[in-house]
Amino acid sequence: MTDMLSRPGARDGEPSAAPTSEIAAQTKPLLVSAVISAGACLLTGLLTCAAVAVIGWLAATFGGASGAVRAGAAAWLVAHKAGVTLGSGRISIAPLGLTLFFAWCLYRGGKSAVRSSAADRTRDLIALSGAFAVVYGLGGLVVALFTAEDALKVSPLSAFLGAFSLALVAGAAGIVVESGAGEDLADATPTGLRDAVPAAMAAVLTVVSLAAVLYAVLLAIHFSRITGMLELLNAGVIGSVVLFAICLMLVPNMLLYVVAFLAGPGFQLGTGTTIAPTGVDVGNLPALPLLAAVPADGATPSYLLVLTAVVPLLAGAVAGLVVVRRGLAEPDSDVLGWDAFALRGAMAALLAGIVFFVLFALSGGSAGPGRMAAVGVPAALPAAGVLAAGMAIGAAITAAVVSSRRPVDGETTG
Repeated sequence: MTDMLSRPGARDGEPSAAPTSEIAAQTKPLLVSAVISAGACLLTGLLTCAAVAVIGWLAATFGGASGAVRAGAAAWLVAHKAGVTLGSGRISIAPLGLTLFFAWCLYRGGKSAVRSSAADRTRDLIALSGAFAVVYGLGGLVVALFTAEDALKVSPLSAFLGAFSLALVAGAAGIVVESGAGEDLADATPTGLRDAVPAAMAAVLTVVSLAAVLYAVLLAIHFSRITGMLELLNAGVIGSVVLFAICLMLVPNMLLYVVAFLAGPGFQLGTGTTIAPTGVDVGNLPALPLLAAVPADGATPSYLLVLTAVVPLLAGAVAGLVVVRRGLAEPDSDVLGWDAFALRGAMAALLAGIVFFVLFALSGGSAGPGRMAAVGVPAALPAAGVLAAGMAIGAAITAAVVSSRRPVDGETTG
């Protein structure tokens, strides 16, 4: 990366539309920009959680508004993987839908910080990313200190680290993109790895999309369970709105559990439970509509066993096609043999496996006391490894076959 990057609004060597003096008058110091942008993201997240909690309080017949706001703050902390201890139970499973919303806000906040500070040098971008993450992390620490009361306990250190980590990843991504540093990083990345990254993302999206289709089909099959749960809960109009918001936040978690199921090792919805292609042993579940798709105890249908082999191979094939398409667009594609394309496909599968391992690790945790103390993918590494192996086979074979069938120079001229 060069030391001097293009300024926002004056990229690719184009002259800035505004005079230099006017730009200087509109810019803010790095620290001020970081504080304003991170503070806006913090308030947006807290107000969103507080609003949902207050709506739930309006539907309840007990508790106070202050307790509802504290519950919203606790949800904000849990979404940042800061474990919250409530009585004898601990809640550390992050609702990834809410986490993704916060990540999007922080990404936008990082872009806003670059625009307001006009940072363009490498050291300034690093300083801005660090300041942005530290400010947001300190905000998480303050939220933890004000939220903890009596039976509700939160570790300030875990709150700081969780908020800091999310802000560093998402905020830095926005800063890199808005400043133009992403283009410099892409140019400095070896061609093979640069082609493998979008192929890996395509493989991840393919697996998640197929898991979403399977999950939707299972929900439709067991629709009677959903109606039974809703009748049992009898939440009313306002309560139903809150229940819908909670389910929406947990949808990404459920999709990742379906992916883990397709990988083979499966997942668990409580201590001692197993939901895998080899069999289901889960017992009674909470009355949450999202759990209506969980198969009954016993052997799983044979078609699910077939999907465990087909889905990774299909995702690998998609990654292989992306690798070949991008590779053939390179000026020196003629010197690349089928083995080079196969290697890039395998690299994409490895990257996709790493992504799934991180997602599996983030999707689990404790959901309360007793048997709900363990929820998620206990065998995250084996599950990601199985997916990576299947995708590598599909990607390598597809990339090798498709690239070997490309026309030679003599055929293209004729």
